[in-house]
Amino acid sequence: MSDKKGWPATVLGLFLGSFLQVAEAQIEVSGYYKNLLIGSRTLLLFPPTENYTADLNRLHLRFQGDLGKRASFDVQYENEIILGDYLNTQEFIFVKEATSETYFNLENTYLDSSNGYGRQSLYRAYVDLAFDKIDLRIGRQRIAWGSALFWSPVDILNPFSPTQLERERRVGVDAIVLDWSYGDLSRLSLVYAAHGESQRASTAVRWRTNKKGFDWALTAGRLRDDDVIGLDFSGQLGKVGLRGEIARTNSPVDGVYTRAVLGADYTFPNTLSLNVELYYNGQGVSESNNYDFPRLISGELQGVAQRYMGSYLGYEITTLLRWENYWILNIDDSSLFFSPVLVYSFTGNVEGSVGAQFFNGGSGSEYGTFNDLYYAQLQWFF
Repeated sequence: MSDKKGWPATVLGLFLGSFLQVAEAQIEVSGYYKNLLIGSRTLLLFPPTENYTADLNRLHLRFQGDLGKRASFDVQYENEIILGDYLNTQEFIFVKEATSETYFNLENTYLDSSNGYGRQSLYRAYVDLAFDKIDLRIGRQRIAWGSALFWSPVDILNPFSPTQLERERRVGVDAIVLDWSYGDLSRLSLVYAAHGESQRASTAVRWRTNKKGFDWALTAGRLRDDDVIGLDFSGQLGKVGLRGEIARTNSPVDGVYTRAVLGADYTFPNTLSLNVELYYNGQGVSESNNYDFPRLISGELQGVAQRYMGSYLGYEITTLLRWENYWILNIDDSSLFFSPVLVYSFTGNVEGSVGAQFFNGGSGSEYGTFNDLYYAQLQWFF
């Protein structure tokens, strides 16, 4: 993909500069600065195992604007510097050299030493054209399909790990999305997502509607190397939120398999909120000695086993202090993941948090393979 590499700062300047010259666009600027301090131990998969600290500093700038009556743009630029002895581990070498699933390389590494690692990128960069019932979005974007919290069988283009530390972050794709809203609550979407390897490009169609208070959606297409057809729903049954997803996949690597998730959530009057999900992963295996950890760590898999249960418990201790807990059970090998976090709002735009990720299980189990992690985070929004 060397011929498709882009230097983010240059692309950002050309992107915004051309808009200002052609359409005199009014740009709205927002963003955040985040400092994330992490302490843990490297995995056995990347010997030698050693304790480490990592200090992530990220500046995120978002530029939004209108280009006349029908066009708008959204460009999100990031600049990150990572410090700490984590940079000298084999685990970090594996992480930083992981290949991207995007078509364009909109990331540039400007510092790579034992003292610091710096990179800049375009997290999002797209143009949106809105007509009467048609919406066309072109560029680096997040295509959000499905509604599950921990696992999403139909969210193939932007998969995420249920144990990832920054849960709000999703890798974008370079795509063209055409949405046709043919009714008040009905939409038909066509997607083409490019890839550096042409055979892994994605084409899909998604139909969504609302019946009796529930959102229903059908998804079908060739997503990367896999042929996928899926159904998902979400809605309220009284005061209980319900959601579910099921997808049937034909993969040249894993064969034909089914993934499904069923979840429910409820918020009590005292602000206590509970969310529970059950997940079946036909792509996984039931025997731990057959787990594919390299694909799990690279993000290609959301889980290596077949049966899981996940839950979230949140509570507002005060109007400024929030307590959150994430818990996952691998039913096949009885290993556990537990992540408690306290979030405090110092001001309307400054938020801090401290938390941990605890992993427990026998030798060779999924969550028993990972090491406990502790972190503190400070984020300033502007």
